[in-house]
Amino acid sequence: MQHYFNLKTHTNIDSVLACETTLRHTRRALHQIPELGFELPKTMAFVKTRLESLGYSTQTTAQSGIIARKEGLTQKAVAFRSDMDALPIFENTGADYGSTHYGNMHACGHDGHMTMLLAFAAFIGEQPTLKQSVVFIFQPAEETGGGAKEVIKESILKKHHVQSIFGIHLFPELPEGMLGFKTGTLMAQDGEVDVTVNGLGTHGAQPHLGRDAILAASHLVTQYHSVMGRFIDPRKAAVINVGSIKSGGSRNVVSEKAELEGTLRAFDHETYETLKTTLRRINQGVETSFNVQIDTVFKDLYPPVVNNDEMHQILLSTFSEDEYQLMEPLLLAEDFAYYQEETPGYFVMLGTRNEAKGFTYPLHSPQFNFDESVLKKGLETYIRIADSLDVL
Repeated sequence: MQHYFNLKTHTNIDSVLACETTLRHTRRALHQIPELGFELPKTMAFVKTRLESLGYSTQTTAQSGIIARKEGLTQKAVAFRSDMDALPIFENTGADYGSTHYGNMHACGHDGHMTMLLAFAAFIGEQPTLKQSVVFIFQPAEETGGGAKEVIKESILKKHHVQSIFGIHLFPELPEGMLGFKTGTLMAQDGEVDVTVNGLGTHGAQPHLGRDAILAASHLVTQYHSVMGRFIDPRKAAVINVGSIKSGGSRNVVSEKAELEGTLRAFDHETYETLKTTLRRINQGVETSFNVQIDTVFKDLYPPVVNNDEMHQILLSTFSEDEYQLMEPLLLAEDFAYYQEETPGYFVMLGTRNEAKGFTYPLHSPQFNFDESVLKKGLETYIRIADSLDVL
């Protein structure tokens, strides 16, 4: 954390050690109480109590999110955001600070994200004067509910005169402590598709008397996976994935119903809409071929994460070349994108991969974990961004 402690000359080795201890204890406390979606009573109470102990007034947003603000010399503000929710995953890290909420886990690093932003709030709270105001957004329901969209609906950015917004996400595909930057599209637009095939059940020995939903569903899956090679421009990345099929109940019955659940991802809206149109056309063809009825429901989720180029150039001038990697777009999705539709925003990836310590498991793995020392780099990153934006 060398750069951070050079920024403020009054900071000494005792405060360095205190910072490391606080980061570790905060992260582990949050890791033990993972909660889902908008239902975050313990997490919300933890964040609210910590912010108020630092002297902030807080307000609630999106049911269980928390907003705090430090006034500067101008009402115009820079915002920094952390997500709060966890995943319905059974933890398998073996850590002695593992989840106490059986079946839930912070498997996407949100415990670390909250810890970094709380530490940054502590730092900002100690500054006697800010040239610009700073807003801290602790947001629920990133994983499933689009909590950022609810924050936007409440006009939080407008009410607080937010001119730009930043976020950091832990990322095990980058080396520990390495920052990942990308101008333009960083993450994909995503959506879900639910397909129900309605056939006609009959005895397995008399298939000609029925209409086999499993057979029709099998053709759907096969044809869906031909879309990428024949209907989408090969220069544009996109993904269709069928992750669940439910059908049948007995080996000697022709199934009358099959349910498929899948996801769609693309880097631009045009390609995303092409995916949906092509799936509808495939479904119509299979309906005719197998004399079944197919019901299709699309649920459009998050827009693409698109990083502002001006902010990208600021980051490149703030950090040395050995501190960051320029990234390729990721077919992951993030509701941080909703903030970027309202105001210029930038999403940074922070590497956690450490093969020597075994921190190599991907996001959403029941074994995902990281060394808390990387959180110092996240805190430093926030401080250096604020300094570069003439906040401090």
